Amino acid sequence: MKTAVFKSYQDGLYTFWFDNGDELAFEEVHPKALYKYNLKTDKSFIDKSFKLSYSEVFNDLDDSVIYRIDSLVLL
Repeated sequence: MKTAVFKSYQDGLYTFWFDNGDELAFEEVHPKALYKYNLKTDKSFIDKSFKLSYSEVFNDLDDSVIYRIDSLVLL
């Protein structure tokens, strides 16, 4: 799991900044994580630190990659 700060939810993307300076926008979040942390509407999670794990989902049809959050824990 990596540590990251939640920055925004906009246009269907969940944006996190990681400790190493990387910024990732996730298109998908596991339903259990969204049930516990409603990142879409609860503005109190902005600028909060989370431990998260994620996976890269490859689409062979158009060679695209989607990032999906698999687990999320508020620190």
